[in-house]
Amino acid sequence: MIVLPEIRFSTALREDARKKIESLGYADIVVGIPAYYSQSTIAHVIEQVARGLEKYFPEKKCLIFVSDGGSTDDTREVAQEVDISRYNIEKIVTVYRGIPGKGSALRAVFEAAEFLKAQAVATFDSDLRSITPEWVKNIIQPIYNGYDYVCPYYKRYKFDGTITNTIAYNLTRALYGYRIRQPIGGDFGMSRKLVKDYLDKDVWDTEVAKFGIDIWMTTTAIVDGYSICQARLGAKIHQEKDPAKDLSHMYREVVGTIFRLMEQYENFWKNIKGSKDVPILGDFVGAQPEPFQIDQNGLIQYFKIGYNNFSGVWRSILEEKDFKIIEKLFVEENPENFIMPVETWVRIVYRYADYFHRLPRQKFKILDTMIPLYNARVASLVNELQDMDDQQAEEYFNRQAEVFENMKDYLIKIWFQEG
Repeated sequence: MIVLPEIRFSTALREDARKKIESLGYADIVVGIPAYYSQSTIAHVIEQVARGLEKYFPEKKCLIFVSDGGSTDDTREVAQEVDISRYNIEKIVTVYRGIPGKGSALRAVFEAAEFLKAQAVATFDSDLRSITPEWVKNIIQPIYNGYDYVCPYYKRYKFDGTITNTIAYNLTRALYGYRIRQPIGGDFGMSRKLVKDYLDKDVWDTEVAKFGIDIWMTTTAIVDGYSICQARLGAKIHQEKDPAKDLSHMYREVVGTIFRLMEQYENFWKNIKGSKDVPILGDFVGAQPEPFQIDQNGLIQYFKIGYNNFSGVWRSILEEKDFKIIEKLFVEENPENFIMPVETWVRIVYRYADYFHRLPRQKFKILDTMIPLYNARVASLVNELQDMDDQQAEEYFNRQAEVFENMKDYLIKIWFQEG
């Protein structure tokens, strides 16, 4: 078998895209849409972005840049056919180069924006069904008001965004002291200075180039001292993903990036005490979040298969009292009694972060053993949030984040202990 050498690309832009960008000369605003198998939603996103740019930034020269991951459906064809000529807005649709993943897609967007000297850059997911022109205003306007990084602030159904609600929000808040509710939300605004900073980082051949990009962008903006706010965007209605089926790869890449960043920035976060609010700007826009079914039995089954495969690993990583809780969950036959205490979950996350930190190699393999525990936590949330509306669930998630903050000394103790 011939093993081909890994190709490192100095740019994510293909030649045809680069020539189109050069012909434009400059742009004030670049909106990137990373796309992959989005033929049923991409036209709506492009149309809404174009309407928003024309309505709220009519004096600006704007580019919509669709950065596709090599979709073999009709995503690119549909994107090409969307006629936005009446808006006097440019559009480029291209396949990026580099490691397959959203990070490489955004690298191409950032390179286009940097070449065009864009003052403001925005990114929107290609599977959005609830995006409106007001989203464009709320994400981009703060950049012109002096902010460098604009995070989305959604209304979400209580079981949507489980990686955010179980780990990403909690660790961003507890480690770095910023209450950014959607640090991996997908829809962001950035200043030219921040985009250039991103491009200068040596990460584009790492896990960041896959699905770790959002949390990397957020953490980098915090640690490098950029001015950050949140923009109200109403409900995020998109192609929802069942945590029992679809999120394992994403979990591994997002959580792996979070843990990598913990290693890189340990001297920053070890001194952070408590957390602070991050400004939330703009009026809520768009629809209310839509409920959807979550397969609790599938989550529990995934966890129990994981127990059969990984209980020995769990016993070596977890505290004894937490492993005993996991054992009880394994033999629990009534799904309605399936409850994982939040303190147990916090210790699991902190101990896995520390274990990941101490492993000299094969770090990402250990994350595979964490995914069934994550599924168990989500199955527990199904019970804990069952009778709550979305606002009550939001209050619950904030209390959970406070537990992560209050138990940070536990992380400090195990992370920095000798041996």
